Amino acid sequence: MSIFAAAVARSKNGWTASELDLSGLADIDEVVDALRDTEPDADLALLFVESDDEYLAILRLDEGEDLRVFSSDSGFAEESRIGSVLLGEIEAPALGLDDLAVEDDEDKPVDPDADPVGDAELLGDLGLGGQRLLALCAMEGMLPSDVTAEICQKIGCGDEMEELREA
Repeated sequence: MSIFAAAVARSKNGWTASELDLSGLADIDEVVDALRDTEPDADLALLFVESDDEYLAILRLDEGEDLRVFSSDSGFAEESRIGSVLLGEIEAPALGLDDLAVEDDEDKPVDPDADPVGDAELLGDLGLGGQRLLALCAMEGMLPSDVTAEICQKIGCGDEMEELREA
C-alpha cells in the first residue's frame, strides 16, 4: 500500500510543510508525537495521509493538544495498518452523504460508496466547512492528492504543500 503523509504547521512565522514517515509508528500517540515534533512551536498542525489514490485522512492538532481526525472513508482502517492506527478510535460517522449539499454546479456527482468518518468540521474555522470537505472527498475523479491540494490552497498553505511534493 502506497502512503504519502505530509505535515503542515502554522506558527508565528507562517506555514511550513514536511513529509512524515509513519511506517514505524505503532499507535496514534506516536503519530501525534511525530506531528507535534515537526514544528514544536506551532499553534496548529495538520497531517494529511493519502493512501493508494483512494483514501485520505486528516489529523488536526491545536496547540500541541486536542487531536481531531477525519477520513474520507472508513475502509482505510480495514485496508491498512496505518489506516487502523489513525482511525482506530473513531466511532462516529461524519455527516451523511445524503445530507450533502453540493455547493456549485461544476462539482461532479458524489461517490455513493464513500463512508466518511470522524470530524468533518475540523477545518471549519480555517474556511473549509464540513459540507465542502465531504463534497471534495466524494467527488468522482478526485484523488486524495487533489483534495489535499485544494484544502491547502483554501487554508493558505498551498505553496508550501506544492513545494514539498515537487522536492
